[in-house]
Amino acid sequence: MFEAQHSRFATFGVISKIPGELIDRVWFIIDNDLRGLVPLDNLLKFKLVNNDGQVSIHFSQQDLDTEMAFDQDLDYGDEYPDMVLAYDDGDIQTILLPEEANEH
Repeated sequence: MFEAQHSRFATFGVISKIPGELIDRVWFIIDNDLRGLVPLDNLLKFKLVNNDGQVSIHFSQQDLDTEMAFDQDLDYGDEYPDMVLAYDDGDIQTILLPEEANEH
């Protein structure tokens, strides 16, 4: 799951709520901090937390007891969603909002 050479996208809902640089940071965390360290499901959850005005990205996975936080040097925006998801269908990887995942 989540091999870097596969096509990657973000939904319109995500693009309209968070900056591209933050989307890139989620992909960076998947590639450099998670893959190979923990077994990844095809659906990953990332909470976006206000950490004294900066963004902190918190990773958790349902069947994994470990949670990880990645502090970013990006300003937090009140319009940011509480959570984004990363989904890998085996060919295409997409960052989406939780409410977009429930549409299917």
